Amino acid sequence: MRINVIRSSMPSFEEYTEAIRPLWDSVWLTNMGANHEKLAGQLCEYLRVKNVSLFVNGHMALEMALQAMDLEGEVITTPFTFASTTHAIVRNGLTPVFCDIDPNNYTIDATKIEELITPKTCAIVPVHVYGCLCDVEEIERIAKKHGLKVIYDAAHAFGVEYKGIGVGNFGDASMFSFHATKVFHTIEGGAITTGDEELIDKLRKLKDFGIKDEEIVDGIGANAKMNEFCAVMGLCNLRHVDGEIEKRSLVTKAYRQNLSDIEGISILPVQKDVKPNHAYFPIVIDEKEFGADRQTVIDSLEQQDIHTRKYFYPLTSDMDCYKGMFDSSLTPVAKHIADRVITLPMSASLTQDDADRICGIIRSCKGAGKQ
Repeated sequence: MRINVIRSSMPSFEEYTEAIRPLWDSVWLTNMGANHEKLAGQLCEYLRVKNVSLFVNGHMALEMALQAMDLEGEVITTPFTFASTTHAIVRNGLTPVFCDIDPNNYTIDATKIEELITPKTCAIVPVHVYGCLCDVEEIERIAKKHGLKVIYDAAHAFGVEYKGIGVGNFGDASMFSFHATKVFHTIEGGAITTGDEELIDKLRKLKDFGIKDEEIVDGIGANAKMNEFCAVMGLCNLRHVDGEIEKRSLVTKAYRQNLSDIEGISILPVQKDVKPNHAYFPIVIDEKEFGADRQTVIDSLEQQDIHTRKYFYPLTSDMDCYKGMFDSSLTPVAKHIADRVITLPMSASLTQDDADRICGIIRSCKGAGKQ
């Protein structure tokens, strides 16, 4: 049986179909219906945030959060992320300025942010990578000192807490992705969390064509609303997400036990004061020490019907659509990690035996590249 890098968690067929049955009576399928509003409320409680604005996907949530802040100029961000982060900045007419990453957790290196600030800098868009949190305290200090907005890409960080505070409370806003591959999903979906009531009002209009009421359209918006079927999937999955995270934690434990002693393989350390969500499990292959390169490991696993991913590779600054615009040599740590990282299969359905077998294959690759 093929093992994919991610397998979506889902409620039972019966639970979901029973939950969507009332939609056939109400025939209210979108436009902020009852399930949409119920999910927003429950997510406020679960994430311990003041406000949640739901979207059709995480990308539109991030793009519209940036738009709603009326930003101009440069945005300091990381190239070690999914394409969406950089695209959202560029599609708002803003210029991304890439900061290198922390070699210990692969999030933006907060010690290198200030040297990139110019009179044109308007915001920082850090990314919580693999569920690892950015240095939120230092980023807040920098932002306050220089009068900058902070919008976190928290696509990987659903349910993560720092010192008992939900991750969605940091910065001016945080974006969460509810794509089917995430710890919590609504099939497709996303959200912005913020304590700013004015921003919530702007987002509500932006995602609904700029409509103020039935007769007044006083803004220029798009259509980025979450529909009721996706909202119901979210309501179902939210009931089970803690259990799913606990199952993922067992996979993480198995990987750590199997891989932590292998020379040439680096795994992420446990972050202090952070309640994790076990979203992903990346490893970084040092070819010289391990005696084989990343592709050897990937191919060996693929031969056993086990799918991994070079996540994130390439850096967004190296993507073809930005060719010639950025110099990735200016972010050497990010470049180093991107060229060597592999994300291993991670899901609540993965068993201890699966994890042991995956690690056994990886271990068998050690030295395979030596002549």
